[in-house]
Amino acid sequence: MAYVISGDCISCGNCKETCPVGAISEGDGKYEIDPASCIECGACAADCPVEAIKPE
Repeated sequence: MAYVISGDCISCGNCKETCPVGAISEGDGKYEIDPASCIECGACAADCPVEAIKPE
């Protein structure tokens, strides 16, 4: 189950820097996680200051 970023994202970029496989990119108004690349490690969720990242 890949992680997803909700509309609560503030586009700080912490998650992109934290992702060990580069599955996160800047999208339209918020960051997005590529579900095919996500290894479900949870590093991005742990680093999100607004808790906008949750398991799908």
